[in-house]
Amino acid sequence: MSSSDFRQIAIRTEAGKAERLFRAAVSAFCSLTRPSRREIAQLEDLTLPLFDEVSVESRRYVAAALSECEYAPAALVRRLAEEPVETAAPLLTRSNALSDIDLIALIGRHGLPHARAIARRKELNPTIADLIRALERPTLVKTRPPETVTKLTPKPEPVTKADDRPAHGEAAENARRRLRSMMRPTGDSADVNTFLGQPAYVKLRETALTGNAAFFQTALADALDIDFATARSVTGQSSYAALLAALRALDLSEDMAFLIAVAVYPGEFPHPQAIRLFLDRYRLLHREAALDKVRAWKAETLSRAIRGNAAAAVDTESREASNSDEASAGLKAS
Repeated sequence: MSSSDFRQIAIRTEAGKAERLFRAAVSAFCSLTRPSRREIAQLEDLTLPLFDEVSVESRRYVAAALSECEYAPAALVRRLAEEPVETAAPLLTRSNALSDIDLIALIGRHGLPHARAIARRKELNPTIADLIRALERPTLVKTRPPETVTKLTPKPEPVTKADDRPAHGEAAENARRRLRSMMRPTGDSADVNTFLGQPAYVKLRETALTGNAAFFQTALADALDIDFATARSVTGQSSYAALLAALRALDLSEDMAFLIAVAVYPGEFPHPQAIRLFLDRYRLLHREAALDKVRAWKAETLSRAIRGNAAAAVDTESREASNSDEASAGLKAS
């Protein structure tokens, strides 16, 4: 079928033909050897408005057809990938239109059924493969003895936590819960930091997925070599701008940075456009600029330490002078 045939199908508007039009347009598109951007956009413009009107069988048919299509329209593929795994499986398993970020987000939203289909992809990103293995067999995540770990973990202070941010509604908490369930060992306690001794990224990822702000802030402080108060200020802001700089300074890949950011700020990613905005900002943030920001944090940490030491010295001198005056007064009295 030629591209002109596809265009003719795309402009038909007969009432009651949504089902047939949906299938026929995709079939015609898949027959194109190398569709143009305009033809990809035409297919999306035609099929997305019809999506809710067609049957599950038609969605399943289209998902199977597009899974073999080298130039499948990304928006339609992402919409189909959100369907139950019985429909989405061909795309989850084979489609090149789904990026690593798309796959991570799908696992976060749909859990084990989608994860198992994604696991069958060839050349799957190792980070995603690790995530799926942890979801399949969470008991493989080793824990440290509570008595060893709790001594090294600062106790959470009564300040505003990530969970308390008013912008996070019930949907955000559900997203956090799904992500947390992927990586937490069965029955672990919120009072135990189970991730000491891990590489920086693993430690950041897994402490973020616990939902415990103090654990993640401790891991961030260790990774950036800053103090706990500075790390707490980085994640205590209403947006992820400061965290973005921290992750960029650590030179994390986009999928690594996104997974951490969505765990710490789930309310910031309510739709795919928000995810795309994060990725654009992350790509545009030069690493040297991020390192400059981290250097400023370290300078503030050092300055705070110097001020603290100076204050302690002044306090000591004051006490010594006071003790000396009291001793002199006692001698005069005697």
